Amino acid sequence: MLKQGRAAFYAMLLMGSVAMPAYGAPAIETTAKQAIVADVETGTVLYNKNGYEKMYPASMTKMMTAHVVFDYLKAGKFKREDTFPVSEKAWRMQGSKMFVHVNDRVSIDDLLKGIVIQSGNDACLVVAEGISGSEEAFAALMNHYAKELGMEQTHFKNSTGWPDEEHVTSPYDLYLLARDTIVNFAEFYPLYAELSYTYNNIPQPNRNLLLTRGLGVDGLKTGHTEAAGYGITISGVNKDDGRRLIVVVNGLTSEKERATEAERLLIYGYRNFENKTVYAAGAEVTRADVWFGEADSVPLVAAKDVRLTIAKTGNEALKFTVKYNGPVQAPITKGQEIGTLTVTADGRESQAIPLVAGEDVAALSGFGRIGPALQYYLGGN
Repeated sequence: MLKQGRAAFYAMLLMGSVAMPAYGAPAIETTAKQAIVADVETGTVLYNKNGYEKMYPASMTKMMTAHVVFDYLKAGKFKREDTFPVSEKAWRMQGSKMFVHVNDRVSIDDLLKGIVIQSGNDACLVVAEGISGSEEAFAALMNHYAKELGMEQTHFKNSTGWPDEEHVTSPYDLYLLARDTIVNFAEFYPLYAELSYTYNNIPQPNRNLLLTRGLGVDGLKTGHTEAAGYGITISGVNKDDGRRLIVVVNGLTSEKERATEAERLLIYGYRNFENKTVYAAGAEVTRADVWFGEADSVPLVAAKDVRLTIAKTGNEALKFTVKYNGPVQAPITKGQEIGTLTVTADGRESQAIPLVAGEDVAALSGFGRIGPALQYYLGGN
């Protein structure tokens, strides 16, 4: 049976009177139609305006196109110096361009820079055809990656973000994609911070205006179509405490406005939140009841540091919940995973943190098991 043993469920409330739109932080508004601010280390959403709503991603789609290439390179399926041919379809692609030439062969390294820095639709198509044979097949591959990342509101129809009613995502899904890129492809992520790239003697600047504003921003991608409006996904590191945030905004009216709104939300996240260790790795969180053991309980300890993103006001309500299937039958080995700890702050739940046995518990001998067995059948505890 599922049991929350003694002290296995408890709550701590930090009371306050401040309006708490997100974890006790001061309120903020944005002109963006959709927006998300989230912490990379803890996965905590700090601000949400229609963040789980489907929207058109425009060229922010290219984060997934690059993500697929990064994964293929990391897996050793290609090398950065390998080349793909430029089809006539890719050469004729409209919108933002890298300006590849038909029938040329272009290195993956150049194509990545063309996608990430120049936002080249032609470069995306060359990659799509080079990896999957067609853009349609590549879109199916993109959707496979999206599913693996938990991007539940996302469906890709192409590699570029070219307008299509069925080509949709959400701010939260783009956060998941950006976070995975930063965490798992650190060797490639610096491409997003490059300010310009020249190909075929045509220099083009990175469209991310926040890279040069001293905010610690080092990525990721802009987007714009008439249907989507202006959008951007950015990530930055707070110079004061080293916290990395991701901001996604969309549905804005100009390049200037998207930069302004993304900057405001990034600074909001920097100024109003902090990450705290509430349990260090190995710290006892609670005790679990033990069945047929030489001890009647075992300490449950954090398998790793339990880190939370909390408002600097300290006014949010925190609730700690431990769950385990119990009583736990002996023998129990130190380090054995027993349960999970979740923390809810103002109604939002953190990731589940594994809890492990803090010590060994030997099993009772056959004779020693008689008493506990009788107690169980007689309804004792």
